[in-house]
Amino acid sequence: MPNLLGVDYGTKRIGLAWSDELGIALPINAIPGVDDSNWDVIFRKILEQKKIDQIVVGYPIHMDGSVGLRAKEVDGFIHELESIFKIPVFRVDERLTSVAAEEGLNKISSKKKDLGKIDSSAASIILQDFIENKKVISQSDI
Repeated sequence: MPNLLGVDYGTKRIGLAWSDELGIALPINAIPGVDDSNWDVIFRKILEQKKIDQIVVGYPIHMDGSVGLRAKEVDGFIHELESIFKIPVFRVDERLTSVAAEEGLNKISSKKKDLGKIDSSAASIILQDFIENKKVISQSDI
């Protein structure tokens, strides 16, 4: 199994998770979102440190299955990832992952919410779903 990076896209924060050959998705620290001019530098360091072969990005489809403005924004982000880093990028349906991540963290701790942890937990759910189900959204599905 390749080394994978799971991504929960955001303009303020990008949640991240990684998995190696064992196939277990583990959240790692969120990084600044695409509104930060250095997000790509930090992203590259993580790709190099974790020896990432493939990227899995959560794709925000509406509950009715339609694609909205946020998904179009993620399409642009994916195009940028492919152009900059030259490694395969896969889309995975992310419906309800942030909700599931927040609920999971609430069970663990009632402390003030750490939004970066929520984002990275969502990335972990996205990545684990990809590992277990291999259900990707292709450009032709959109």
